[in-house]
Amino acid sequence: MSSIQYQKDQDGIVTLTVDMPGQSANTMNQAFRTDFSAVASQLESEQDGITGVILTSGKKTFFAGGDLNGLLAVTPEQKEELFKRATELKAAMRRIELLGKPVVAAINGSALGGGFELCLACHARFSLASPQIALGLPEVNLGLLPGGGGVVRLVRYLGLEAAMPLLLEGTSLSPAQALAKGLLTSIADDAAGLVKMARDWIKENPEAAQPWDKKGWGLPGSTEQSPASLTFLRTAPVALMKKTRGCYPAPLAILSAAVEGAVVNFDTASLIETRYFVGLATGPVAKNLISTFFFQMNDIKANKGRPADVPPATFKRVGILGAGMMGAGIAYASAMRGIEAVLKDVSLDHAGKGKLHSEKLLEKGVSKGKISPSKRDEVLQRITPTADASGLAGCDIIIEAVYEKRELKAEVTREAEPHLAENGLFASNTSTLPITGLAEASASPENFIGLHFFSPVDRMPLVEIIKGKKTSSRTLAHAIDFVKQIGKTPIVVNDSRGFFTSRVFGTFTKEGAAMLSEGVPAAVIENAALSVGMPVGPLAVMDETSMALSLSVKRQTETDLASEGKSMPQHPGWAVIERMADGLKRPGRAGGGGFYEYPKDGQKYLWPGLVSEFGKSAGDVPLDDLRDRILYIQALESIRILEEGVIDTTRDANIGSILGIGFPRWTGGVLQYVNMVGTRRFAERSAELAQRYGERFTPPALLLEKAERNERFQ
Repeated sequence: MSSIQYQKDQDGIVTLTVDMPGQSANTMNQAFRTDFSAVASQLESEQDGITGVILTSGKKTFFAGGDLNGLLAVTPEQKEELFKRATELKAAMRRIELLGKPVVAAINGSALGGGFELCLACHARFSLASPQIALGLPEVNLGLLPGGGGVVRLVRYLGLEAAMPLLLEGTSLSPAQALAKGLLTSIADDAAGLVKMARDWIKENPEAAQPWDKKGWGLPGSTEQSPASLTFLRTAPVALMKKTRGCYPAPLAILSAAVEGAVVNFDTASLIETRYFVGLATGPVAKNLISTFFFQMNDIKANKGRPADVPPATFKRVGILGAGMMGAGIAYASAMRGIEAVLKDVSLDHAGKGKLHSEKLLEKGVSKGKISPSKRDEVLQRITPTADASGLAGCDIIIEAVYEKRELKAEVTREAEPHLAENGLFASNTSTLPITGLAEASASPENFIGLHFFSPVDRMPLVEIIKGKKTSSRTLAHAIDFVKQIGKTPIVVNDSRGFFTSRVFGTFTKEGAAMLSEGVPAAVIENAALSVGMPVGPLAVMDETSMALSLSVKRQTETDLASEGKSMPQHPGWAVIERMADGLKRPGRAGGGGFYEYPKDGQKYLWPGLVSEFGKSAGDVPLDDLRDRILYIQALESIRILEEGVIDTTRDANIGSILGIGFPRWTGGVLQYVNMVGTRRFAERSAELAQRYGERFTPPALLLEKAERNERFQ
């Protein structure tokens, strides 16, 4: 057995140490499944000479979970094979569980997914007390359900109502939290204490068995009539559909497996769980989420895309120009990660208001018990407001976050840059203006880069890093280091007007405006967007981001293109935006109202005047067309951006679209969505939409090339 070490001591206690060769973490691959089945047989054959069993790990982590490479490769045609594989592993777990001897997990590192399922199959669980250890069943986040008995056992330990939040949210628990929920027997301060606890428990509980394998056991929270309260059973499916909008099959499958399994015996419940697991694992959504949020996200964490020959940098002092919401947010994010932040604005009063933003966020954290008062004070001490550029002296990086005017950005660049530390970085937080042009105001354009943050900075995880034509590889590498140091996820793009996220996001909002111009009711537009998983509708987004600002950017772009002898492509959405902002003086929420009304007391609602302004008959516009237009227009723009060389990797396009602009997570991102549909079918459908709604849906040459070869975006 190459992956499991089997050792029996003089007391008859068998220690099973899972330590897969050639891997940094243990996973449920074929080698483990084969060895685990052999271990079950050996334990049964030596049963009379065994006092108990301790399951532990030879790795830093206890067990990482399922073999995602294997799951990604499984096709719908291989359902029976996957079903058999899962059933055999669960059978081995059940054989050990029913060995008739105490079986204990000694958890010496994080146990997530399949690893925690192994622990749940033990009669007792002991863990090191380290807060770095995470325990739980996060499969739902990858479009799966716990397929190794996790649903069945967790429900039997906690009851339906208590188990469902952990299963549906994929919550990871610290050892202390798991102990409080009754999922651990005890926690130990060190490795020696962990082993002693496990051995002592075995000696004190020679006839250990799972609660559900004992006579008279009843499901926690159940009655003779129902496995849970009727209120829960009636409302849980409704709440789930409201949250997922039917786009995510895993939560519904988890709820179904849990409820159905709660009213039958253990073995039948296990069979039900496996059937749901196989359906999810061979479906498209799980493959989308695994591809993007495991493999591609891990590539980013592993610094793929960072120049490898540049030594890493650590930042101690950051300067921020502009103390508005964006600048204040960057200061907060930096200070929270231990970096001194100098917040500069035109006056000390303005800069102080920027610091007040952090103070409010920190006070909120204290009131909710998320941070201590001492932590709040430490963070606030790291933020220094100033109106004097000399206060930026010694900053390792200065980030300009002023209004989107080229002349203003140039002015503050020239004023602040001389105060940088030697070889310091200068970054612009612009969302649309080309970095190469902004770098003309810099004395060291090789040290100039774009760092596009997203609002609100304290919650949005993405930073879009934009390379100018003269940006050095050292600057790029250190910009990535800074973004990671403040706990954000970086994507890297090449210089272009609007870069990646702003260009793609603009197609979403303008498509909503185009639909309105066709006479599609505003409520239908908004609900079509929500139904495919967009977090908000396009009309609501335009209100929040300001149509006046969008028009300002458009007009600046037209001017710039005209100077180059080019013209801006026409789009039917602009007429609606111009009518709203200029003609009707309804530029958005900040301007008193836009597509929505915003009463002081009460919820916002769609402005009734939209009916008279844009209420012409839309004819028969199928809902499927509206839904597809919302997703296809963003994916098509992403393909054009890839085709133009603005973005280099599918990985950055997928991660950037989801974390930056709210493209539906279930798709795996803009290009993974194209892969899911299939490049041939996607090109065909795009051509259909182009014929009906305009040439903006015309398939780009790169898509047609991929479709011809039936090739995926890799």
